[in-house]
Amino acid sequence: MKLYRTQQGLVIEKEESLYPVKEQPWDEFVNDDQLYGKMLELTQNQAPDPEAREWLRHQLLAPVQSQEIWASGVTYYRSKVGRQEESKGSGGGEFYALVYEAERPELFFKATAYRTVGPGGKVSIRKDSTWDVPEPELTLVLTSSGKIVGYTIGNDMSSRSIEGENPLYLPQAKTYDGSAAVGPCILVTEKPLPKDTLIQMEIRREEATVFEGCVELAQMKRKPEELASFLYRECSFPSGSLLMTGTGIVPENEFTLQQGDEIRITIEPIGTLVNYVK
Repeated sequence: MKLYRTQQGLVIEKEESLYPVKEQPWDEFVNDDQLYGKMLELTQNQAPDPEAREWLRHQLLAPVQSQEIWASGVTYYRSKVGRQEESKGSGGGEFYALVYEAERPELFFKATAYRTVGPGGKVSIRKDSTWDVPEPELTLVLTSSGKIVGYTIGNDMSSRSIEGENPLYLPQAKTYDGSAAVGPCILVTEKPLPKDTLIQMEIRREEATVFEGCVELAQMKRKPEELASFLYRECSFPSGSLLMTGTGIVPENEFTLQQGDEIRITIEPIGTLVNYVK
C-alpha cells in the first residue's frame, strides 16, 4: 500500500483504489509501529473515492512534517570512490575509505520539512558552489521507536565542490534551503524491499538526457536496520524520522547540475520522484 500527503489530507492507495483518511494528522498517523495494519483496516472499512485522484495530480506534498531527515554516506562502493576523488586535493580521501570499512556508519543531519521539497518542487544548488549533483537514495520511514514502517524516495542534493574542499564542510555541502526532496509517497509494507530492487536516475536538460544511471539495493554495503539502529542510539525522534540510505549513482566528475534541469528518480514499486533545479 501507498500513503500520500496532500493539501486535502492523507490518501491511501491500495490496488489502484484510493481511500482518503479524514481528520488524521500526518505526524500522529505515520508514527505508528502498526502502520500497515492500521491502513489495511481503514481500506477494508470504507469505500474507495475516485475523486481523490485529482488530489494526487495537483496537490501532492512531501511526505514529511515534523520528522527530521537524516542521511547516510559511503554506503555504496561507488560513493566511496566518488568521495575520495572529490577530496583527494584536500587530503581527505582516506577518511572515506576508512568509514566504508568501519563498524560505525557515516550519518548526518540533512533537512527539516522547511528545507525539503516534494514531487514537482524545485531543488536548489548553492550560489557559492561550482560542482553540484543529485544523489538518488532509498529513504527509510521510521517511527519514534526506530521501526522501519515504510520507504520513500529521497534526493540528497550535494555540493561536491564544497565537500571536496574540506570534509569538515560537509554540513554546508549538504544542508541548505532546497537541499532535499522526498516523495511521491510512502510505500508501507510488511516485508523489506528485495535486494534486486533497482534505483534509477535520469537527468534531462532542454528535453535531452544528459545523465542516467542505475544501481541495485544489493550493492549497498550496510543493511537498513543497521543504519537505523545507529541513528537511534542517542537520538530521540518524537514524531519519527526519515533516513536516506546513501547513493550508488554518482555522475562523472565533469558533470554538474544547471538551472532548469529535470531530475527523475525511480524506485519501483514506490514510484518516481520528479524535481527541477531552480
